[in-house]
Amino acid sequence: MQAIDNWALTLAIFLPLVGAGVMACIPRHCERRHQTIAVATSALTLLTGIYMLVRFDYGRGAGAQFEKNLSWIPLIDSRFHIFIDGISLPLLALSMLMTALCVLYCLAKPPDPGNAKAFYILMLILATGMNGAFAAQDLLLFFVFFELVLLPMYFLIGVWGGPRRSYASLKFFVYTVLGSAFMLLSFLALYFLGGETFDIPLLTAPTSPVRSLTHTTQLLIFGGLFLGFAIKTPVFPFHTWMPDAHTEAPTVASVLLAAVMLKLGAYGFIRIALPALPEAALSYAPWIGLLAVIGIIYGALGCLAQNDMKRLIAFSSLAHMGFVMLGVATLTALGINAAIFAMVAHGLITGMLFFLAGSIESRLKTRELDHFGGLLTVAPHLTWILGFSAMASLGLPGLAGFWGEFSAILSAFDPAPGLSVTRFRVYMVLGAVGTVLAAGYLLWMYQRIAFGHASDTVKAFDVDDVSRWELLAWTPLLVLIVVLGVFPALLFDITDPAVTETVARFMERVPVPQPRT
Repeated sequence: MQAIDNWALTLAIFLPLVGAGVMACIPRHCERRHQTIAVATSALTLLTGIYMLVRFDYGRGAGAQFEKNLSWIPLIDSRFHIFIDGISLPLLALSMLMTALCVLYCLAKPPDPGNAKAFYILMLILATGMNGAFAAQDLLLFFVFFELVLLPMYFLIGVWGGPRRSYASLKFFVYTVLGSAFMLLSFLALYFLGGETFDIPLLTAPTSPVRSLTHTTQLLIFGGLFLGFAIKTPVFPFHTWMPDAHTEAPTVASVLLAAVMLKLGAYGFIRIALPALPEAALSYAPWIGLLAVIGIIYGALGCLAQNDMKRLIAFSSLAHMGFVMLGVATLTALGINAAIFAMVAHGLITGMLFFLAGSIESRLKTRELDHFGGLLTVAPHLTWILGFSAMASLGLPGLAGFWGEFSAILSAFDPAPGLSVTRFRVYMVLGAVGTVLAAGYLLWMYQRIAFGHASDTVKAFDVDDVSRWELLAWTPLLVLIVVLGVFPALLFDITDPAVTETVARFMERVPVPQPRT
């Protein structure tokens, strides 16, 4: 078992890349063979993830597990250093699950236009980048995986996307690369000012030379990290690439973008920016909280203005990720636990909603809400699943969407020492208003799609109900939404030890707080 443990995380990262390499050697016309390899590769990767979930020592969730630390680029002391702890494990598991389900969904809805070979290869390369980013413990290695996800998503949108795919893919790529440039500059600053090491545990340790930098220097470095991570999350007002990318992307690309890729930015804040630069984080936190609640309200109002189902769900992601960043901005263990829970819940629920939007579009050849109506009369199972997912997204108690957002709002009541209690309690109230708006736009969407007499568009097509492959791909998401909603401690117990240790290390060098008002 120990030998398997030593290589389990490496396999979880690189198995998809191996599968992509095998597919590259097989002729394009062998589509069934490409399907088989993609399914087998994603399934093996998921099984590796399940093995790690079973073998993970939950009693020491704050420590490094399945660690691999090898020399990579000795000249600059960059290492192939990977491990997982209670913070990264849920997000890595989410990445592997969503990739496997997306490949499975493609059996029901093959990529259009064809060329399944290129489509599956890009999905598997994307999986390697996402899995690697959640496991990397070296800044340069993290940057490589963080950037690796851009090209596959660019091509998935640009080749298989909607009518405005060229514009959406270019906007997505330019925005994210621009943010990554600032992030890389900050990584280089951490390297040169932190003892010429890229090792994240060393740079975030209480004894790191980075902690002794002047406050102005910390603010500048944190600013570069903020731009890189905020664009990826996305945080208002750096979000404008996201609605276009989601709207034009093929279904599985939208699912992976919402469920996993948006989490890379928030994860970067928790893993790198906050623990490495605690004094700067304390200065930025009120502004991050402000942008978070603006995103919550703006995203909800944006949803109410949409007539395109996918674009509405995209704007809802801006609102939901606002709750994630509100939890992060409190700089408390409760807030960061809430942020991780909200990320996992958002991945499951919004991924499910994008699956449903793609399936409805494939049946009715439109996403315009004005053309829907009465879908419940012709496809009851599909419509009931949509209703369940909408209830989960609006934060109905007993489903996964409730706990992350409720805990994030609760954490704003008592932020970290040094932050204004009054200001964050205003953020708490605004966040609570956002949950009311969420109920409004989601119920409005569901009413227009499901109820009433069948519209002319619905009557014009012989609408099939849920297919076997769709049900197989969606059942794990539906089950997890219920399980985490009823037993939230299953996730909180994993994340809390690592989060508590991170916050404790963070607070070691926070300045003595002034009296809070």
